[in-house]
Amino acid sequence: MTTTRKIGLLAASAAAFSLLLAAAPAQAASSYVALGDSYSSGTGTRSYINDGTSCLRSTKAYPSLIAAAKGYTLNFRACSGARIADVTNTQISALTASTTHVSISVGGNDAGFADVLTECAMPGWASNCNGKIDGAQNYINNVLPGALNALYTSIRSKAPNAKVVIVGYPRIFQGEDCNAFTWFSPAEETRLNQMADLINSKTSAAAGAKGFSYANPTSRFIGHAVCDDVEWLNGLSNPIEESYHPNVAGHASGYVPTVSPPLTGSALKVNATTLQRAAASSERLAAQQRTYAAADSSIQPEVVRVPDLNSARVKAAAARAGVDLSSRASIDAADRLWSQRQAAQHAAATR
Repeated sequence: MTTTRKIGLLAASAAAFSLLLAAAPAQAASSYVALGDSYSSGTGTRSYINDGTSCLRSTKAYPSLIAAAKGYTLNFRACSGARIADVTNTQISALTASTTHVSISVGGNDAGFADVLTECAMPGWASNCNGKIDGAQNYINNVLPGALNALYTSIRSKAPNAKVVIVGYPRIFQGEDCNAFTWFSPAEETRLNQMADLINSKTSAAAGAKGFSYANPTSRFIGHAVCDDVEWLNGLSNPIEESYHPNVAGHASGYVPTVSPPLTGSALKVNATTLQRAAASSERLAAQQRTYAAADSSIQPEVVRVPDLNSARVKAAAARAGVDLSSRASIDAADRLWSQRQAAQHAAATR
């Protein structure tokens, strides 16, 4: 075979290979839609995209970090304050048949978790923490499952081909309260953690019924609760909306390793490159979410409020309990006494 003929055959083979490549369908880019509330938006990380909303979306939140690590195209719809109805009315319109990945945390605001924390943060003589928790548990047991079932049905209908991961909530406390202006007793913290566990249980069951995966962060956050040596969850904070939410470490070291295996098929670790890629997506995400700003304006942020010892309600409670509001020692001594009494009453009622 002559050299000229060999060259001709090689050229023909290369041309044929190029035609095959052109005829092969291109692999579709992964389309990731992050739905849900403040635990998905990144509230607590103290750094938010400028999207013209009060959703407090952060490139340091787990959806942004996972998208950056895997090269997914993210539509970041999660919004601080979102309830199930908000997800239905303002977020799931972002889902389509081409959506490949979906994550969502929701239910905590529906159960009134911020209001429960606000009540339980008060001194025991001025609050009805157990009553608030009882009301929330009643909602979680009797209303939440049906609401989640309807929402998950809608998600599957709008994103029939997507991998869907339902994301739970961590336990906030580990038996101590080191914040100067809150009065959570150990018994109250236990019940608040049980409330988070109950939401997770009902959410997991609803997810399983739809064939969705469930990511439970509980074990990952053990040792990193509020007031632990290395906090992944903020305590009472300034500004107040940062309170009782995962911080930067909570998302990077708590949520990313929890959510990434069921969502992507592999356990991801956040490194400097991931952080840089996520940060670089800020302007794109902000521009994208501004197009939804009118819809997002209907979502009301849910925040814990600082105990107000000067309110008429508290002053009346102090008078009944014999508390001197000018004395921290008097406030704290009465709190310990009333908290012990309330814990005993709850234990007796649940026997």
